[in-house]
This record gives sequence, structure tokens and C-alpha cells, in this order.
Amino acid sequence: MDSMQQNNTSQRRVISLLVDNQNGVLARVASLFCRRGFNIDSLTVSATNDPKISRITVTLRGDEQALSQLILQTERLEVTRQIFELNPEKSLQRELLLLKVACNSQNRAELREISTVYKAKIIDLSPDSMVFELTGKPDKVDAFLNMFSGYEILELCRTGVTALERGGKHQHMQKPVQEVGEAQLPLPGTRCPQP
Repeated sequence: MDSMQQNNTSQRRVISLLVDNQNGVLARVASLFCRRGFNIDSLTVSATNDPKISRITVTLRGDEQALSQLILQTERLEVTRQIFELNPEKSLQRELLLLKVACNSQNRAELREISTVYKAKIIDLSPDSMVFELTGKPDKVDAFLNMFSGYEILELCRTGVTALERGGKHQHMQKPVQEVGEAQLPLPGTRCPQP
């Protein structure tokens, strides 16, 4: 089984990075993930309460060993302040969806009913389309999209997951940046896997 097949069958993981807010940081992090053979499902970058630090939230699939190696390699980047995996049970994960669906006078009521059940907002209504806005856990967004499998989806846009841990300030947020030694395995070649 090649690495792409492995990633498709592995568990979805959410990684949070705190990085220096400077030019080129996102490109360096994404390039490292690519070299390690990970396909990024979603990626969000946001400001934090410290203007010198940004938060990158990455959703990907991978097994425990590959993920540990990725975290170790990412810690070695001088721009990385902290990196940690978010446990779904101990974190709040949200995603925003904008969905444009074709509609007519016959199915408009059905579409409204679906939006009501999922607490989605109708943010645009045209004679031939409706645009929905939904914020929620990724699983809720997936379920909402499944309800539209029998309708004509004109366009959709998902922001990707953004997340924070529950509770007060956590240990990894209080400790200084770790000095990380050489990784046990060398980085593979610099070429990204072909899709």
C-alpha cells in the first residue's frame, strides 16, 4: 500500500501550530508537510492575542508513527513556537460552509426545511438559487452536504477547521519553546508526491 492510500484510510487528525508571524512561514510549513508525504485536507491561518504569533490549524490523515515524525520535524523549524495535536474530545473544532444550490418554486420549501433542521442561514435568495451559511463541527458540515446529494450544487466553499482546546491555559502554551534534537529519520527527497 503506497503512502497516498495509507493517508486516505488513516484517521483524520487536527494539528495546531503556533509560529512566528513573518513572511514565508506558511510556505515553509506546507512544504515540510508535502515533503513528508502528507496531503493537507484543510489549512487555516489566523491571528492570536500576540501580534508576533500566528496560529496554523492543519487537518490531515496519517498514522501515529508518521504523525509523530511530522511533529518532530516541524518542531525543528526555527519559526515554530509550539506544535501539538488537538484531541477531538478536548477541543472545540469549527468550520464555515457557504453553499449555493439551484432551486425553483417546487423545491424551495424542501431546501428551507433542510436549512432549518441544521440551523443553517439562508444568506442569499434568487429566483434560481439559494446560498446557505453553516458553521459547525466538520461532521455536521459533512452531514449537511450529504442532504444535498439529490440537488444541483452550483458552488461551495469550506473554510477548513479552526480549533482551540477546552478549558484554561494548557501546559503546552505555558512551556518555553523546546530544543528539539535531530530527527531519527531523515527527510525524504524534496519532491512532492504526484497526485
